[in-house]
Amino acid sequence: MSVKQKLNDWIETKFLFVIRREEDFSVITSFTITKIRIGLLLMLLLMTSFAASLFLSKTLLARWFDPGYMESENTARIYALSETVDSLIMEVNAKDRYVKNLRQVISGEEDESETQERESSEGGLEVNRGEIDLYKSSDATRSIISEFESMPLEENNFGRLSSSSFTDTYFFPPIQGVVVSGYTPSKEHFGVDVVAAENEPVKAIAEGTVIIASWTLETGYIVGIQHSNELISIYKHNSVILKSVGDTVRGGEIISIIGNTGEQTTGQHLHLELWYKGTPLNPQEFITFD
Repeated sequence: MSVKQKLNDWIETKFLFVIRREEDFSVITSFTITKIRIGLLLMLLLMTSFAASLFLSKTLLARWFDPGYMESENTARIYALSETVDSLIMEVNAKDRYVKNLRQVISGEEDESETQERESSEGGLEVNRGEIDLYKSSDATRSIISEFESMPLEENNFGRLSSSSFTDTYFFPPIQGVVVSGYTPSKEHFGVDVVAAENEPVKAIAEGTVIIASWTLETGYIVGIQHSNELISIYKHNSVILKSVGDTVRGGEIISIIGNTGEQTTGQHLHLELWYKGTPLNPQEFITFD
C-alpha cells in the first residue's frame, strides 16, 4: 500500500458517536465525523479563543494584560493636570498684575521701567526707597503701638452699607473725627480726609486681607485691604503700619496709627478711599465718622 493510499485512508477514517439513555441503553442520536473535520473544528475553536482573548485584553482586561494601558492613562492624567496648572498660573499672574496696577494707581507709584527710563534720561541717581529709613520709631511710638495692639475690637458705632451689592456687610468707622475734605472725584480726590486726635489708632472697616503695606513719597505710609465682593479700602498718611501684606484682619481691628506722612498731606489726618471693581466710592455714603 502506497503512502498516498495510507494518507487517504487516515483522512477518510470515520468515527461514530452514539448517545444512549442510561436506563435502557436506547439510542438517542448518533453522528459520524472524520479526522479532517475534527482538525477543522479544533482550528476554529483555537481561532475563536484567540480572538476572544485579544478582544478582552484590549477592553475589559486591558488594565491587567496591556502594559501600555496604564502608561496611556497616566499620560492622559498628566496632560490634564498640566493644563490645569497652566490655567492656574495664568490666573495667578493675571491677579498679580491686577494688584500691582491697582497699587500703582491708588498710591501714585510709577511703573519701575518708566521710572528707570526717566532717571536715565535725566541723568539722575537711582535711589531705592526701600533701602532708606525714612521713619524710625521712637521709644514713645513703640509704647503707643504696644498699647494699641492690645486694645480690644470695637463692636459698635458701625454703619450699614446702603449699596445693594453690600446689603449684608457692615463697616466699622476706621477712626472717630471730623471730615475736613470730602469725596470730590472731579478734583481727583477719591476719598475723604478725617482729622482726629494725635496717635489715634486706625481700624479696618471690615474683614479682609492686607494687599498693600508700604511707603510712598506722595502718600506716606499706606495700607490697603482687599474685602469681599471685590471691595478695597485704602488708608493713607499713617505714621506707623501695624500689619504686613498677606495678613488677615477683622472688622474694627487696628491696622495703623494716624499720621502726617507724605508730600500730599497738610496736617495730621487719615485719608480713606473705597474702591469697588476699580471704581471709587464715597466713604461717607457708608460710614459715619463723628
